[in-house]
Amino acid sequence: MVPSALEQRVIGVDVGGTKTLAAIVAPDGTIEQRLKHDTDRSSREALLAQLDAAVEELRKGREIAALGFGLPSRIDQRSGRAIASVNIPLEGVDFRDRMIERHGLPIGIDNDANAAAVGEWQAGAARGADYVVMLTLGTGVGGGLILGGQPYRGATGSGAELGHIVIDADGLPCRCGGRGHLESYAAGRVADARAAELLGDGSMGPELVARAKEGHEAAAAALAEIWRSLGAGIASLVNVFEPEVVVVGGGFGVASGELLLGPAREVLSVEGLVPARDSVRVVGAELGFEAGVIGAGMIAFEALREG
Repeated sequence: MVPSALEQRVIGVDVGGTKTLAAIVAPDGTIEQRLKHDTDRSSREALLAQLDAAVEELRKGREIAALGFGLPSRIDQRSGRAIASVNIPLEGVDFRDRMIERHGLPIGIDNDANAAAVGEWQAGAARGADYVVMLTLGTGVGGGLILGGQPYRGATGSGAELGHIVIDADGLPCRCGGRGHLESYAAGRVADARAAELLGDGSMGPELVARAKEGHEAAAAALAEIWRSLGAGIASLVNVFEPEVVVVGGGFGVASGELLLGPAREVLSVEGLVPARDSVRVVGAELGFEAGVIGAGMIAFEALREG
């Protein structure tokens, strides 16, 4: 008997530079079984074999309808190829075709930040919204867009690189080669650098956040500078897209909570345009580290619907 749409299950895989999380995902975003392991970055072949093994273990004894992968990569959705990858050896891999050939199931793939946005939209802080901006603050700044109730991916599939909007044309250099990008001012690695400068070598962003919460004035001032930059980026995105909700996630974003969101909202209140600035909600992510794997599952369901 063929499972009904509500009975179907997929596997979502969130591939990170450090950890990979794979899970069986239901249509409502519920996770029914999960696997987590360190990402094998030793070679392309080793990484692909590791992903295959995770999928095969989760498929044992289960009827799986499709697979979805969130990759730290720029994706050409036309070809299913990873055009460029961060911290993992997948650049130039025809990933979708390779996984179809290996596993014989419909395959959906997307950038990992896009997957997180889809997860929060379908099952998290942006449930019920049709216009969503999500920013993920980690080592870098990622992002994703939901526009008109659909994930926005751009002309080829590699759009929505929100961490690379320019907030200062003559500003700090970015890892991508540009200057003044949001990522250079609001990423977790920026907080790491400020923590080491203020609190001593070996100190990291989470310690900077903790000390600021304890009343450490210099730590609080350093974070306020970061949050103002984030607020400027959010204001620009709100002015362009007029979303119903802006979701801020990623490890650094979640750890910072209202310490981040309050100042960001203050900048938005000045730099945002009416009526968007007054109607948009700026909220923290709800799904934590599971946003990406749930989103990857939703992308698998999308691939299944498209045949």
